[in-house]
Amino acid sequence: MKPASPIVELLSLIQSRHRFLLVSHARPDGDAIGSVLAFSMLLDQLGKHSEIVLADRVPVIYRHLPQVSSIRHAADIDGDYDAVILLECDSLERTRLHGLDKPGRLLINIDHHASGKLFADFNWIDTEACAVAAMVYQFACYAASVTPAMASCLYTAVLTDTGSFCYPGVDDSTFCLAQELVRKGANAPEIAREIYFSNPVSKIRLLGAALANLNVEGPIAWAWVTQQDMNNTHAAEEDCEGVVNYAIGIAGVTAAVFLRELPDGQWRLSLRSKGALNVARVAESFGGGGHTNASGCTLPGPLSAAAERILSALSSALNEC
Repeated sequence: MKPASPIVELLSLIQSRHRFLLVSHARPDGDAIGSVLAFSMLLDQLGKHSEIVLADRVPVIYRHLPQVSSIRHAADIDGDYDAVILLECDSLERTRLHGLDKPGRLLINIDHHASGKLFADFNWIDTEACAVAAMVYQFACYAASVTPAMASCLYTAVLTDTGSFCYPGVDDSTFCLAQELVRKGANAPEIAREIYFSNPVSKIRLLGAALANLNVEGPIAWAWVTQQDMNNTHAAEEDCEGVVNYAIGIAGVTAAVFLRELPDGQWRLSLRSKGALNVARVAESFGGGGHTNASGCTLPGPLSAAAERILSALSSALNEC
């Protein structure tokens, strides 16, 4: 079967360059980490030099992945790169990295977010892809080969970005992809154990603090933690990942939000929804973005004001469904 034109063009762009920087969004999740690692291994096969830089550290549950130690953390980019490849990131701002758009440096954007933007010199956005890892796999099958190490990274990305195969958009092609990755060497049970049964104590204690603040009104549930809660539980930013899923998991709840106070007094919001409610649009109205059923944004405090704004927006969005 003839490959899609973005794949052909992407390979041409890569073949004509040598030094690549791979980046993704701040607060990296499984798709971000798995995709940059797998793409770096792909570039190795093509004889290219690549480096991975992320603004934030890799969460504990992903530190078992092959070559994860190659990921460097920084705020400023000062290397001599021919191109920057942004994976699973809908804008330059979301990387929290400075110096990416150096004059003369090619920007390549590979994304699947509903809020994805055409900000780069080359943009490959597929909102139908279950994860950016699916796009990386597609490209790897055309341009190189998928090794067991790459398969492990890509399977981790698919598993987490589909909400363990629970989010809308999961179909037979998603499971076919998972099957192919297992056939190519991904150990599915081992990966699941590392992700779901390797949480630090601080995350469980933070979850307790959040659930103590849980509120449910009709189809909307919300919970929050303050900066003091973060300090008391010795929690890191990564420990907040997944807390909102407990709220959206409540029977009868269609929309959920988890609010976390930041050190500067702003509030970071994680939004989830079931069915037709598009929380990406809600997040975009506040300068954020993401997926149809899983998005995020940041609002100024205090908590009462941030909660009122997001709950009002969610209520309006539900009324329009």
